[in-house]
Amino acid sequence: MRTLSFATRLGLALCLGAMAAHSEEAKRELLQPPRVEIASPITDRFALTGLYSTAKVSTDIRYDQSLLVPGTTFRAENLLGLQDRSRGGALELMLRMGERNRLRVDYFKLTRDGDAVLDQPLVVGDSTYRLYDRLITHTDLRMLGLTYTYSFLRREQVEIGGGLGLYLVQGEGSGEVPARRVRDTFDGVVPMPTLALDGSWRVADRWSVNGRVQYLVVHTQGVKGSFGNYHADLQYRAWQNLAAGLGYSMRQVLVNSFDPGNTGRVDFQFKGPEAFLRVSF
Repeated sequence: MRTLSFATRLGLALCLGAMAAHSEEAKRELLQPPRVEIASPITDRFALTGLYSTAKVSTDIRYDQSLLVPGTTFRAENLLGLQDRSRGGALELMLRMGERNRLRVDYFKLTRDGDAVLDQPLVVGDSTYRLYDRLITHTDLRMLGLTYTYSFLRREQVEIGGGLGLYLVQGEGSGEVPARRVRDTFDGVVPMPTLALDGSWRVADRWSVNGRVQYLVVHTQGVKGSFGNYHADLQYRAWQNLAAGLGYSMRQVLVNSFDPGNTGRVDFQFKGPEAFLRVSF
């Protein structure tokens, strides 16, 4: 029998090894196809969202002169003529750090003006407005929110995270009776830390459902209050880096103060549908 040379045997071994490796690779690819990352809020590293909302606004107020002399309880939209509907825009920024850490920044502003003839006397702190006074008012409310969340559950189609947020709330306004040259102003800034929970569910390749909740309850000496920020939306990823969607948001601030010299109540609600565009990568 003819003996094969060493070089021939080596060449045959290499060919057989290559064929076996190719066979194993084909088998592996058949059973475990390469993963394709589908763009969604779960994979986004950065996102900038521009929102347009039309919301219902209600503001119930009472500001007492003292513990023994209560002020008038009134709804600002009815008595002062402030707009009870708001149409405007807002911005939101999301930055992902690593795989599970996210930082969200959102900004909200609501400016309203009122011009009404009072159909009842109005007592606000040390100020008294008479029946039939023409009262011109201006209010400006701004909220800047910073929220950090850690995704304790992150899968290809589902992400749920929890964390902490901080809202800086600034309110300013004025009320004036031109006929009597009476004018009052107010201005204040309040920090509001919150607990945060948010989540995303990619229900199909281009569709996702998203929501978040931020909440704070305060019960200190003389003050009881709560702050809530709720949002849910449905997104459609039209292109790799652009999504559009519809959502619903609600913000609520409730404060009851029994602090001597600063007693009263404020119940503010802002809620309604919104449409948005989201640019991300």
